[in-house]
Amino acid sequence: MALRRTRRRAPEPLAPIIYRWDLDKTYLKSEFDSLRGLIRVPFEKPQDKVAVPGVAPLIRSLREVAVDAQRPVRIYFMSASPPQIAKAIKQKLAMDGIEYDGIVFKNQLQHLMRGKFRNLREHVGFKLTELLKSRQHMPAESREVLFGDDWESDPIIYSLYADMLAGGIATDNLDGILGPIGVDRRLVALAKELAAAVVPADVVQRIFINIERRTPPKDFRAFGPRLVPSFNYFQTAACLFEEGHLTLPAVAAVAESLIGGSGYSPARLANSLADVVRRGHLRPASAMTLRGYLQTRKLLPEHAPDGVRPSLWERLKRRLQPQVSTAPASPEAINYETLIAHWRAAR
Repeated sequence: MALRRTRRRAPEPLAPIIYRWDLDKTYLKSEFDSLRGLIRVPFEKPQDKVAVPGVAPLIRSLREVAVDAQRPVRIYFMSASPPQIAKAIKQKLAMDGIEYDGIVFKNQLQHLMRGKFRNLREHVGFKLTELLKSRQHMPAESREVLFGDDWESDPIIYSLYADMLAGGIATDNLDGILGPIGVDRRLVALAKELAAAVVPADVVQRIFINIERRTPPKDFRAFGPRLVPSFNYFQTAACLFEEGHLTLPAVAAVAESLIGGSGYSPARLANSLADVVRRGHLRPASAMTLRGYLQTRKLLPEHAPDGVRPSLWERLKRRLQPQVSTAPASPEAINYETLIAHWRAAR
């Protein structure tokens, strides 16, 4: 009797992944906190521009891991800086070995010509509409991970974008949200038009915010669990590993970059790992996996920081319990009017 062969189902293809990055204070250590720094930016050469520690190996790894997994991947950059610095920025990205699929700058000269001086420093309308325009050209099934900083309004912009794509914000409510911020009326109208064309879907998986201002992490709780504030890109890499965007060697590459080029010590990285677990953005079991691997690479000390290493009984319980994903649940609706008022007042 002939045995019947069962055909194995081919694994379903992974949904395309889109990584969107802010440039200033997220990729580059731009100095916008003084007039002198602002004036100097357009005249800087590529070699004068300094990347935030750990960011370059992180971005390179995101693409490499996706390609190895045969997952379609795209990387986009967005900057509120003028297009006059585009050549230097692109050369800097090339120097860092960063492949990207698109980059957009804010046409500040246009605002000057029109006498729209207030729009020079108001970036919410520009970034939000650029995100929505770009989304129109993305595969419908693609998912996104967003990277920004706390210098101005990236947490608000990205959260608004995510909720607009998910259908969580009525188009008619955008006037009341964007108007008080000072967004130009034409950009408010454009945002409403773009939002009306959106087919609602839970597109944005995570928002990572580089804490550049040293904003207390508790200030981000109002944005919900979708948003992860991180003090360095090792913390970001650890969370991305847990969600399948990075491998253990990729996290190690970020750790090596911080130790070799930015003065981090293994003990400091161990404290960073303990901190992101303590704040609830990384499962202890994932931290244990990372810790074990990085210890073998001499990138973390042999023993966890005091008070961090779980007891033997706790470790056994975690191994026996089913693993629950830390992917953010559907967050409660954000009251943007209140959130924006508090956030901007704190700045």
